[in-house]
Amino acid sequence: MPVVDFEITSRRPFAEGVSFGEVGAYEQIDARVTFAVDPTAEVNAAIVDLALAPRDAEGCVRFTSDLSLLAPANGGAGNGRLLVDVVNRGNPRALGAFNRADAGGDPAGDGFLMRRGWSVASIGWQWDVPAGGGLLGLQAPHAMIDGREIRGQIAVEIRPHVEERTRLLANRIHIPYLAADLEQPDAALLVRDWEDGPASELPRSSWRFAREVDGGGVEPSREHVYLESGFVPGKIYELVFETEGAPVVGCGLLALREIASFLRGSSTPSGAGPEDVGSPGGASLNPTGGFERVYGYGISQTGRMLRHLLYLALNVAEDGSAAYDGLLPHVAGGRRGEFNHRFAQPSQQSLPGFGHQFPFSDDPTVDPYSERTEGLLDRLRSESPEALPKVIYTNSGAEYWRGDGSLAHIDPAGDEDIELPEEVRSYSFAGAQHVPGTMPPDSAAGGDGARPRYARNTVDYRPLLRAALINLDAWVSQRIEPPPSRYPRIADGTAVTRAEALASLWAVPGLERPDPERLWVIRTTDLGSDAAEGIGRYPVVEGDAYPALVSALDANGNERAGVRLPDVTVPLATHLPWNLRDPDSGAPEQIVPMIGSSHYFGTTRLTREAVSDPRRSLGERYADRADYLAQVEAAARALASDRYVLESDVATLVADAAVRWDWATRTT
Repeated sequence: MPVVDFEITSRRPFAEGVSFGEVGAYEQIDARVTFAVDPTAEVNAAIVDLALAPRDAEGCVRFTSDLSLLAPANGGAGNGRLLVDVVNRGNPRALGAFNRADAGGDPAGDGFLMRRGWSVASIGWQWDVPAGGGLLGLQAPHAMIDGREIRGQIAVEIRPHVEERTRLLANRIHIPYLAADLEQPDAALLVRDWEDGPASELPRSSWRFAREVDGGGVEPSREHVYLESGFVPGKIYELVFETEGAPVVGCGLLALREIASFLRGSSTPSGAGPEDVGSPGGASLNPTGGFERVYGYGISQTGRMLRHLLYLALNVAEDGSAAYDGLLPHVAGGRRGEFNHRFAQPSQQSLPGFGHQFPFSDDPTVDPYSERTEGLLDRLRSESPEALPKVIYTNSGAEYWRGDGSLAHIDPAGDEDIELPEEVRSYSFAGAQHVPGTMPPDSAAGGDGARPRYARNTVDYRPLLRAALINLDAWVSQRIEPPPSRYPRIADGTAVTRAEALASLWAVPGLERPDPERLWVIRTTDLGSDAAEGIGRYPVVEGDAYPALVSALDANGNERAGVRLPDVTVPLATHLPWNLRDPDSGAPEQIVPMIGSSHYFGTTRLTREAVSDPRRSLGERYADRADYLAQVEAAARALASDRYVLESDVATLVADAAVRWDWATRTT
């Protein structure tokens, strides 16, 4: 059993002990989990540098992970289902998605999961998550050669949105990779004007490994880069340098796998005895008593991680059992990520590299450039077909507009649709942005700090996610197949180029469009001769571009393909999965990553300035509020009949629509 210690650090009532119907109250168990994995086991062979990590007396590699577990206080009241929340950059996301729990509000939200008896385990897996602040991370061992830290090349992307001279050598604010030394004459700082634009190199004399300090001075720093002239907002920088210290990043994948196997059963970790059960600070038994079914949920970064887990055939635990019965990768698009190579940065998602590589689809396709044939599920299907989980992919339009969403179900040459495997469903949420929209619309910055020019997209697709989870469980537990996949297709004309979609978007007043030639694309990548061993060469040499197709638009400018909520079938607005950068963030002609926009009929910006709007007015579309809500309810019931939403969420969709109507028709 790879879990050798389960140290409970806190055990307390969840949400102040509120009772969730017949299930009753929940408790929250926070713990530190210690894993000891066998680096010689075949099921661990795919983990880069695991064989170079220090070993304990039994020959195992150890690492520790943070865990937060929500379970019924009365263990027998649960439904036997565990949802493993693969935390995003250290942040648990499942309650926000399924309970509609908003940040700063009631942690239980509307109690959707709890009222149904689900347990939720949030597992830390990312080595570079900063300590503190409630974030869940993992302490990874370092790979060593002859007892010394490993040196090698790395590329760090810098995307400034304000003027600044000092940046951390990390993605966002994560733990940085240290510069091996301060001189490094061969290090290079590159800059380009747009995502896929040509790069130019800045003079080595113009920057150094240093940081600004209080009082106006500059001091040497192995954790920072200092550019004398300042980083320009909107430009994209890439710093290539030699670093020292190689954490075994792939241990995060093993933690994700083994925590599912451990919590499913009720085995005692090594060294634990009956006297240890439930004792804070000591090893304990699985405090839940086990689960009948275990599912994995990941959003964005961690949705891509679930795709990576499938690709490496890591749904087989060290004891040979299947870790997960089903997976729900959300807004992952067609990519994987930096989860299993030397000097990987798990939060990095835009810089070309290991996460952008073929294959993109589950079943085999032919790469038109390398002529290689491969699919994500090949290895798992070949080595352990009995461990192949049911998979439901859910995406928004944002993943299509960033260039990779369609690659999951359209061949890499862009010629034809790919039929999905029988174990897979895929749903595109029409008109939605990367994260659920909220009311009222605002212009808050995204996760990377860039501000959007237009009001953010307001489509709240969480009722679709809830139905997807319940359908996944019914598929696994009762063999009730989910509803058919819905996404843009070449065959029915709903998959088009981004240029074609933009050309058809004629009626939204005041809307500026991005240049189709400056949008994100996925290209072939050459990472050097050692790439197969997980060691990259930078900067990556990019080659041919793969096709990027998106949903065609209807007469209102809303997406035609995918699962269409009443937001787009009974519209008050044009809902786009993209937005432009605010001029204050620089590069105003560029798209803001993953932020969409909603353009309500008769309005454009948050100021609701008076403009001419050629789109039909609300008065031309609906007799009154009651008529509008009646149409929304009919559309919601049609979705429930097809099982894309739950019957219990029909009222939720109508209530959400009422809020949108009242905001759109307000007079002050």
